[in-house]
Amino acid sequence: MKDALKIRVAIAASLALGCVGTLSNAQVRPQVWVASWGASQQIPEPRNAMATDDLRDATVRQIFHLSVGGTALRVHVSNAFGTEALRFTAVHIARPVSAASSAIDPATDRALTFAGNNEVTVPPGAEFVSDALDGPVTALSDVAVTFHVDAAPARQTGHPGSRATSYFVHGDFVAARDLPDAKHVDHWYQVAGIDVLSTGPAASIAVLGDSITDGHGATTNGNDRWTDVLAARLQALPSTRGVGVSNQGIGGNHLLTDGLGPNALARFDRDVLAVAGVRWVIVFEGVNDLGGLARNGEVTPDEHAALVKRVLAAYEQMILRGHAHGLRVMGATITPYVGSDYYHAGALSEADRQAVNAWIRAAGHFDGVIDFDSVVRDPQHPDRLPAGFDCGDHLHPSPAGYKAMGESIPLSLFAQ
Repeated sequence: MKDALKIRVAIAASLALGCVGTLSNAQVRPQVWVASWGASQQIPEPRNAMATDDLRDATVRQIFHLSVGGTALRVHVSNAFGTEALRFTAVHIARPVSAASSAIDPATDRALTFAGNNEVTVPPGAEFVSDALDGPVTALSDVAVTFHVDAAPARQTGHPGSRATSYFVHGDFVAARDLPDAKHVDHWYQVAGIDVLSTGPAASIAVLGDSITDGHGATTNGNDRWTDVLAARLQALPSTRGVGVSNQGIGGNHLLTDGLGPNALARFDRDVLAVAGVRWVIVFEGVNDLGGLARNGEVTPDEHAALVKRVLAAYEQMILRGHAHGLRVMGATITPYVGSDYYHAGALSEADRQAVNAWIRAAGHFDGVIDFDSVVRDPQHPDRLPAGFDCGDHLHPSPAGYKAMGESIPLSLFAQ
C-alpha cells in the first residue's frame, strides 16, 4: 500500500468479530501502519525445511500472535530467500479456534488480495504486502494465515524458531474450517509480518536478537517469550497501548558472521529499518559471537580483546544506522552462560561478556539500556543463570526467566 489514505480494497473482515465496512474518504483520519507481529526470514536448514513434495499443491495454515490492535490489517508474504518467483494462488486470514489447533472460526475467514487480485506472484528476493482488510483487530489476539501454492518454492524462506505449530495438507483448503488430516511442524514459512492500522499515536519496536529473543526454551504455542511479556505490558497501559512489538530474533544468530540466518548487521535494513512504524530498536545480540570464539578450545587473550572490539564496533554501526533513520536504539546486556555445554565458557569468555556489558551500560552509547544480565544472573554465582531461570542448558532462560526479563523493561523507554 502506498498510503493509508489510498486504501482501495476493504474486504469485510473482523478478526475481533465486530461489524465492518469499507473506509470512505469522509471517515479517513490521520493513520499509521505499525507492525503487530513479525519474524525474521532465513533459509531453513535442511532439518527444518519442508519436504519439496509436501509443498506441491499444498495448503499451509499458520498461527500468529499479535501485539498491538488497530482498525485494519495487512499481511507480508515473503520470498526473501527464494531463487525463483513464487506464486501464492490464495491467501486467507481468520481467527483460530486456539493457538494449538488447525481449526478456524469460518465466520471470520476472509480472502486477502494483492493489488485487488486473489493470487500473487512474488519475485525472488522480495516480499509482497497484501491490500488492507478493514475491521477492528484485537490486541494480543491470535490470527491464522492460510495460503495455497501449486508449486514448491525453488528455495524456501521461513522462520524455524516459531515456537508455534503450523499445519499443511495437499490440495486447496484455504477456507476449510479444519485440516483434520494435516501434517504439522513447529516452524513458520513464507510469512514475514502482520501490520495493523492505527488512528491514534502508534509506533513499533523492532527487537533484533538471537535465540534468547527468538524464544528457545519458551512454551510451544504458549506465547511466553520475553517479547510477548513486553507486548502484554504495553497493552495494559493507555499511554503505550499503541506500541507494537516485532520479534526479529533468529536462533543461532551472530553479530559478525553468518550462522543460522544472515549476520545481524547484514539483516539490519530488512529486519529493523523496514518494519512498519518502527521508532525503537532493542539490540540483544552478541552471546553467540562471544561464546563461539573459544567453543572448540581456548584462544589467546589478544584474540579475545580483538573480538570485543569488533562486537562494540558492530553496536556502534547499529546505533549510527538507527539514528540516521530517526530511531532510538536500546542496548540489552548479554546474559550469563557459564556452565553451558555448548560454549564451555571460561574465565576469558566471561571477562569478554563483562567488558561488553560495561560498554552497553555506559553513558553516551545506546539511547537506553535494558539490563537483562542483572535480572537473570544468579546472585551467588553471577556468571550463571539461577536454576529457576534456566531452561536446563545453562544458556537459555526458562519461561520464568523470560517473564522476569519482560517484566523488567522500563516502559518509559517507549513513551509516545
